[in-house]
Order: sequence, then structure tokens, then C-alpha cells
Amino acid sequence: MEPVNILDARNRLSQLIAAATSGEDVVIAKRGKPLVRIVPIDDKAEHSGAELINWLHAHPLPAGASRTPEELDEQIARERESWD
Repeated sequence: MEPVNILDARNRLSQLIAAATSGEDVVIAKRGKPLVRIVPIDDKAEHSGAELINWLHAHPLPAGASRTPEELDEQIARERESWD
């Protein structure tokens, strides 16, 4: 499917959603420049907090990359002081 401009997309949203769910590539453009793609949600995907926790356990931060709450508070305070 050719890219659809924003105004046409607004007016044809239900048609574009139907096209995307049937497997068509739906792209919305602004002044001819592609901006976004409409894609269907994968119902088979796991969308839970447990999945995120499992991913975090499987991909830990590198040594030295973690900071204590006190270190984070100190960094935030330094950043805020630099705003003035």
C-alpha cells in the first residue's frame, strides 16, 4: 500500500486498521515523508511484568554500571543545581 497522508489516515482510520490486520503494510506520511507504520498487536506475545523481570535477570547490568540510591540522589541534586 502506498503511504497515506495524515488527513487521509484520519478520515480512513478504520480501513487502514483493517488493512494492517490483514497483513498489508500501512504507512502514514506527512508531506510525503513516512512517519509511522500501523501494525497489528501480536496476541501471542507475553505482555506481563514477569516477562520484564525475567529479561532483566537474563541481561544484568555490567559490573560498575549500577548505582546506589544515594549515588542517584547525589547525581540528581548536582543536575538540578546546574539548571540555575
